Amino acid sequence: MSIDPRTPVLVGQGQIVNHAATLADAREPALLIADAIRSAAADANLGSLPDIDALHIVRLLSWKYANPAHTVATHLGIRAKTLGITPHGGNMPQLVINKMARQIQDGSLDIAIVAGGESSHSRVRAHRENTTLHWSQSDSETPSPETIIDDAAMSSPEEIARKIVFPVQIYPMFETALRASAKREIDDHEALISKLWSRFSSVAATNPSAWSRTALTAEQIRTVTPQNRVIGMPYRKVMNSNNQVDMAAALIICSVEKARQLGIPADRWVFPVSGTDCHEHYFVSNRYSFADTPAIRLGGTLALELAETSLSEISLIDLYSCFPSAVQLGAQSLDLSLERQLTVTGGLSFAGGPWNNYVMHAIATMMIKLRNDPDQSQHGFIWANGGYATKHSFGVYSATPPKNGFRHGSPQATIDALDKRELASPIEAASQLAGSAIIEAYTVMHNRDGEPETAIAATLLSDSRRAWGTSTDQQLTRAMCTGEWVGRKIRLDKDGTLLA
Repeated sequence: MSIDPRTPVLVGQGQIVNHAATLADAREPALLIADAIRSAAADANLGSLPDIDALHIVRLLSWKYANPAHTVATHLGIRAKTLGITPHGGNMPQLVINKMARQIQDGSLDIAIVAGGESSHSRVRAHRENTTLHWSQSDSETPSPETIIDDAAMSSPEEIARKIVFPVQIYPMFETALRASAKREIDDHEALISKLWSRFSSVAATNPSAWSRTALTAEQIRTVTPQNRVIGMPYRKVMNSNNQVDMAAALIICSVEKARQLGIPADRWVFPVSGTDCHEHYFVSNRYSFADTPAIRLGGTLALELAETSLSEISLIDLYSCFPSAVQLGAQSLDLSLERQLTVTGGLSFAGGPWNNYVMHAIATMMIKLRNDPDQSQHGFIWANGGYATKHSFGVYSATPPKNGFRHGSPQATIDALDKRELASPIEAASQLAGSAIIEAYTVMHNRDGEPETAIAATLLSDSRRAWGTSTDQQLTRAMCTGEWVGRKIRLDKDGTLLA
């Protein structure tokens, strides 16, 4: 088969996991990222790294660099015409690959490296041990990075004012909404998600690039212990994304023409077949339902249509897995059974969730699996997620070149036209039928001693508007940890406080 020389192709992947025995063995993120890039170059059978058109780094949180791409390029001794940085978001690795693939195809780019990494485990350890880390410091001469894509606010002013801004608060609310939508008893639902997470841990146990390689039983996952305390009910600690990792990953993408010029063997090539990017209504307050993600359905379906395949024909799938509700929302929107294998890495709780960069590891692992397919006929499907199941990027991959080249699209116009809910102010909510509202989703945040601390509820008013309610009343927070509260009538005062 003749391949268009402008066809984009992934040619190298590298993953680094640094389990530092002591802080003396800890390495800053830029060094881990540089090592991942060297590993990707070796994976591509490159004797040395060539000069490149772009080095794009996924924004990191565990160390502040004025321009992380510049720091990494300096460590590597390479030149890049463009040094880029992404906004925050777990969708960013896939989004950047989609963008680079389009630029390669249109001739504006020949070769690029996309990479990211964190040293969060060592940062937390240094803080705990009251130790100063002498890692790279930027100076005034460091050039500013290029912004790869404009950022977008994920939280509304009202959500920020009420301090409902953390994933550990919002994903458990999706969970309670999903449970109620399925009309599932609490014990049955907890058995379902703990079995799901047990299967993810079993995949991580076989993944040499996973942070944790211990398979856990469903009972171990759902049993509350001092080491597995409840954080945001119903989630135990092990059900949350594990961001305290020292990990990095890198991908090398180029044109087929460039791959041939560099002598990269064809058995290293993995092709991006299609990609889509889209987002739900940005603010959770305006989503129509906490139990539905139409942008995943529309974006994933379009990616598959562009690739001329379906999920029934794809065995290698990686759904974003920061929390069990994310996997359920993704599977439900894409009509996937939870009994299927929905991760190639083991997910963010076990393989590791290096903040915005998990999906770089998922794509790298997908490359390995597609290369190892004996007849090279498989496709791989990746869903990347940022925010609160907000921003979505999809990719379909194959070791076989696509018949029609890389294809990209977005269903955003259709998504933007979908129904929204208006948010009522606390005073408006309190005036509706004397503050009466129906709970549609909720969680109870627990303190570090495992005690209920703050209840958070999304409620629906009689006029279908949404209103937020919170409470720190100990009697109510304890009560909301027992039984099903979705569908219950509750009152709200003019300050937005939940009243039993």
